Amino acid sequence: MTTPKQSPELAPSVEELEAQERRLVFPRFTYDDAWALGSLLVELARERQAPVAIDIHRAGQQLFHAALPGSSPDNDAWIARKRRVVERYGAASYLVGARFRAKGTTFEESSRLDPDVYAAHGGSFPVTVEGVGVVGAVTVSGLPQLQDHRLVVAALEHFLSRA
Repeated sequence: MTTPKQSPELAPSVEELEAQERRLVFPRFTYDDAWALGSLLVELARERQAPVAIDIHRAGQQLFHAALPGSSPDNDAWIARKRRVVERYGAASYLVGARFRAKGTTFEESSRLDPDVYAAHGGSFPVTVEGVGVVGAVTVSGLPQLQDHRLVVAALEHFLSRA
């Protein structure tokens, strides 16, 4: 008896990713919001037994950080690299990578940025405030990149539905 192969997860299109960014906007983003969002991410990650590190930055200041069982210092390095992509491009790290892939290339081949400093891999999402723009990033590292991205999006959707 053979086990059925699990089909790979379908990656969202550039348009779907851009729609997420338009939808997931904060009315404001305070220290308390960072704590509540980070705590929600920890809760979601624990439910999924996800071995992740979680980070929230605003205006160059780390407002939240947590490392769950199974995560490692490498996750913190990935967080920094993915966050720098959000800070530079003002867009989710997964979306930036998808835009390069849509052009038939990769971020590493075409961005002319040092891959030891920048990573256009999923898991970092801009903290965008209505009427202000991108003020920071919420980042997760420890899962495959699409799962990192989806974990952050799930937390943002849940958090903003209560706002």
